[in-house]
Amino acid sequence: MPAIAPLTAAADLPSPLLTLSLPGGSGDECVAVELPVALTVNGISQAVMLATPADLEDFALGFALNEGWIGSRQDLLDVEVLAQPEGIELALQVTAAREQQLKARRRMLAGRTGCGLCGLESLSQVSAVSPQPVQAPSLAPGALDRAVAALPSAQVLNARCGGPHAAAWCDATGALLFAREDVGRHNALDKLCGARARRAEPAGEGFVLMSSRASFELVHKTAMAGVGLLACVSAPSSLAIETAQKLGLQLWAFVREGRATRYA
Repeated sequence: MPAIAPLTAAADLPSPLLTLSLPGGSGDECVAVELPVALTVNGISQAVMLATPADLEDFALGFALNEGWIGSRQDLLDVEVLAQPEGIELALQVTAAREQQLKARRRMLAGRTGCGLCGLESLSQVSAVSPQPVQAPSLAPGALDRAVAALPSAQVLNARCGGPHAAAWCDATGALLFAREDVGRHNALDKLCGARARRAEPAGEGFVLMSSRASFELVHKTAMAGVGLLACVSAPSSLAIETAQKLGLQLWAFVREGRATRYA
């Protein structure tokens, strides 16, 4: 399989964190960077998201998989990360077969940190890319508690500025294996899915833990990755619950402080 191209030199890309001087000389504060990230496929613009400039190769791969642009990592031949005056471009090169499928199902997104359906041309497109049913893993007793307890130590950016969400991959015992962060919760999950695909992590042997509420897009993306359990520290939405039930995905919310509620 062709190797994915390395990132552009770090000096060419913005930092994920920015130090600002507060008005009135009251000191400095660290904030998370949010900027436009354009994704192009074989030279054709496909999506513009607002994201934090970190783990961008993971983001490109995870987003392409979760949007159905590609079916596996092997479909993605190359990724080039390009700093632009207005933001960052992720230039993806995919196989000719995938390019033809994309032309037949063109989807333009004007991304926001809280929206998973921006830019769809009609309601019929909501189900244009449907995940296959999934199966939840068998968790060891106390797995959710262990994972939540480990989450703060994995939130490196959040520890400095308090802004980004985190998506973590945990095994069935609750051990937190790795995490990705972004100002957008769905971006963080895309990054995590990209990292999982690179590591060839078995989908049926772990679960996703999110530092956010449980929304439709998180359920959808988790199922697209073939993962059967999603746990979130905050509340679920009605559509997230309904979608999880349809897909056979086990959905836990309010996973914090020794409690958890199973919704699907």
